[in-house]
This record gives sequence, structure tokens and C-alpha cells, in this order.
Amino acid sequence: MNITLPPVPTPVANYVDAVRVGNLLFLAGNTPAADWKYKGKVGKDLTVQEGYDTARQVGLIMLAKVRVALGSLDRVKRVVKVFGMVNSADGFGDQPKVVNGFSDLMVEVFGEAAGKHARSAVGMAGLPFNNAVEVEMVVEVAE
Repeated sequence: MNITLPPVPTPVANYVDAVRVGNLLFLAGNTPAADWKYKGKVGKDLTVQEGYDTARQVGLIMLAKVRVALGSLDRVKRVVKVFGMVNSADGFGDQPKVVNGFSDLMVEVFGEAAGKHARSAVGMAGLPFNNAVEVEMVVEVAE
């Protein structure tokens, strides 16, 4: 698919990247890498497209974490649920367009049937380290 996954960063606080319960893998909230070029509030400091690109970058990091947790992305049966948080300027309402950067990547990698998921896309007053996007995800694991 010509997609290169980044290295998996170490958690920045007291948590683990992923917890498996039965056939579900719960992934902690992820932001882009510390050196990611876009920071700040979407709708003020960043455009919707820059937010979209940031959400896609978060998706690449999460795919790398899924691969570490499961040994292979081939073990993902379905992306079940995505919770996308956007660091939003006052009055900004295009969070769904921003989080599409993440969702579009999941469909690109896993296909329509396994990659399309239930989702929330919400605005936040701020995110850790002034990141523009943070995403949590739940995937179903194939046995």
C-alpha cells in the first residue's frame, strides 16, 4: 500500500498503549509524534486540511501500535469504534472533517467492510502539549 508506519513512541505518562480484553483491543488516546509540524487549535492556528493531515498521522502511529500489540495488522478483524478529539478554536464546528483524516486511513488500510467504524468527533478546549488531534480506538481481533 506504500504506507510506512512510524516507530512506536513510549507512553508519556502512567498508562499502556493497548489493553486486550477477549477479542477487543482498546488503544489509549494517541497524538502525533512530538516533532509533528502542526500544533495548536484547528480553526485558528491550523486549517481543516492541516487538522486532517494530523489525524492521518495519528492513525499511522496507532496502526504501528496495533501491529506491536497483535504482531500483525492482519489480525485486525474490524475497526469497531473511534473517538476523535480536536483541539478547536471557539466556534469551530468541522471536527468530523478533521477526524476523517484518521477514518479515511482506516478504510484505506482495512477496506470498507473492516475499516469503517462507529465514531465520535468532538471539539476540545485543549489537548496535551498543544496537539491538534487525539484519537482513541477499539479494534476487534481475529483469532
